[in-house]
Amino acid sequence: MDSIWIGNAERPAFPTMPGSLKTDVLIIGGGMAGLLCAHMLKKAGVDCILVEAKKICDGTTCDTTAKITLQHGLIYDNLIRQFGREKAQMYLFAQQKALREFGRLCQNIPCDYEKLDSFVYSVNDRLKIEKEITALNSLGCKARFSNGEVLPFPVAGAVGVNNQAQFHPLKFAFEIAKNLPIYENTKVLELMPGKVLTNRGQISCKKIIVATHFPILNKHGSYFLKLYQHRSYVLALECAQKVDGMYVDEDKKGLSFRNYGDRLLLGGGSHRTGKKGGNWHELEKFARKHYPSARVVGKWATQDCMSLDGVPYIGQYSKNTPDLYVATGFNKWGMSASMVSAIVLTDLVQGKPNEYAQVFSPSRSILHPQLAVNAFESVVGLLTPTTPRCPHLGCALKYNKAEHSWDCPCHGSRFTESGEVINNPATDDKRM
Repeated sequence: MDSIWIGNAERPAFPTMPGSLKTDVLIIGGGMAGLLCAHMLKKAGVDCILVEAKKICDGTTCDTTAKITLQHGLIYDNLIRQFGREKAQMYLFAQQKALREFGRLCQNIPCDYEKLDSFVYSVNDRLKIEKEITALNSLGCKARFSNGEVLPFPVAGAVGVNNQAQFHPLKFAFEIAKNLPIYENTKVLELMPGKVLTNRGQISCKKIIVATHFPILNKHGSYFLKLYQHRSYVLALECAQKVDGMYVDEDKKGLSFRNYGDRLLLGGGSHRTGKKGGNWHELEKFARKHYPSARVVGKWATQDCMSLDGVPYIGQYSKNTPDLYVATGFNKWGMSASMVSAIVLTDLVQGKPNEYAQVFSPSRSILHPQLAVNAFESVVGLLTPTTPRCPHLGCALKYNKAEHSWDCPCHGSRFTESGEVINNPATDDKRM
């Protein structure tokens, strides 16, 4: 089964690139982040082009659960301790601005947008919840304690924030994509100063935004160390409980809940790409126990890039690439992070200051515990004497029985059983 978003949104068609072109700003990647960047740049009067290797929104955007919220797990208490109150507040303000901008755009787009309260719960740690409530309130965001009584199991507590939102991501994305300068089936083969080579010709440009989920350029920015990828799974259930809000576990391996119409979207089964996890089996077992009358009407998986410190990388690709920009590491919160990316990058590519840019700078410190984990996985993957191997950096691939794919535990590339690339950073198919 595909995600429930596919098939009930009218997909616009875009041409392939007709030959060599010239533009001021080139955007690589036609997911939500790339589309919002193109939308805002065009609105600002900037000459831009967006190229997509396949079809727009065929990746993570079509597999999201489409929650638009400033709550990204229990992040604010951690941000205050890690970066200080000022940067934590800037992170919060950026998310609030993203929410407002979605609300403004969705007034004119029929995309099933609705405001709902958002909750982050903990199964067994009330103290974590209380600390997060204190942190949010200290930053000026009204947060409250909830018992999570609508959930089908007891929890220690939840952090509630009013007036967050959810929507149909493809109805929204396809609408804003109309009339944008987009070329589909146009694959970038090589990035060079001032130009890009594609399978359809060359594009001369002054600035480049890489919005390809995982950055495709290895020689700058050390993203192969700064990022890892995480898979999670979703069931769409009919005849299941209505939760009247959006709920997510503070634990990365926990469950999430939201409704879309008369369907409950149950998410979970998460694991690092290339590792074992609960996948759909875990969700199906949970549904049988807690929603015995429910029927599965949708079933899909998604993949997210995870940063070292829980904050996305949005800004200049590296210190040595002044005309190259990136948006990545959204940590499972791709809707709000995509809008923040567009807000920040629209200013930066025009040479304007942006008040949030410092918080998301890709050049910030990489000295975090996750760096050692990522480095360890890379070394293990490189030294494992098995085939097949990933064409990205040569790590050994692991077979994913649940999804019948070959997955890379180092950087998250995935391939079909016959070797066709599914998820980047690998850009080439692998002979199996």
